[in-house]
Amino acid sequence: MGNHEMVAGTRSRQRLAQQVIDQLRMQIETGKLREGDQLPTEPQLEAAFGVSRTVVREAIADLRAAGFVRPVQGKGVFVSDPKAHGGMMLTPVEVKSIPETLELLEFRMAVEGEAAAIAAYRRTAEQEAAIRLANRKMAQLIESGEPTVDADYEFHTAVAIASNNRFYIDALRQFGPRAIPRGQFPTLPEASDRAYLEKVHAEHGEILAAIAEQDPDRARQAMRAHLMASQRRYRMLAEQQ
Repeated sequence: MGNHEMVAGTRSRQRLAQQVIDQLRMQIETGKLREGDQLPTEPQLEAAFGVSRTVVREAIADLRAAGFVRPVQGKGVFVSDPKAHGGMMLTPVEVKSIPETLELLEFRMAVEGEAAAIAAYRRTAEQEAAIRLANRKMAQLIESGEPTVDADYEFHTAVAIASNNRFYIDALRQFGPRAIPRGQFPTLPEASDRAYLEKVHAEHGEILAAIAEQDPDRARQAMRAHLMASQRRYRMLAEQQ
């Protein structure tokens, strides 16, 4: 598969995931799916929406992160209490942070997308190893149930450093770990949700793979897709306030 096909495939998956999210949200908000109802299985959702399992999993992960659904081990995924994903979920400080978070993600998308593309053809072997190490560290923290915000930030910083452009590095360092949104929203389910964190780690893996293979277009799109997914979640959160 060529670069353009891979980029187009990522964009298509993002669009399809958003369609699944929108339709399931509408069913929840209109009462077609009520609190405690079990969602259809992954194969049933694939058939109902005509999408792949990857798209279904991405959509469910976002709905879980926003508090619309919750998993029950060994049983499936169930609709959450509608009140649980209203304004009461967040503290007043968190609510005030949403607009700034969306602006920051928009800025990061422009800056870090290009930084990743440049890193793909400028990175040294040592810089690639640093990105890989940060990714591995995050995986270990997820496995042990420890906080991952600093490791997440370390990954993004390592990508900026691999661009070998001090302005990209300075831009990210200006924000520090607060650039990672979930660090500003500790009461959200995603702050400690293992499935969500594993999804973030997998997105990092796609960025790392593109940089390792020196594929700028793929690296740019992987970073943009990663940040767009986060932006999508916080827009959904903003709509609930």
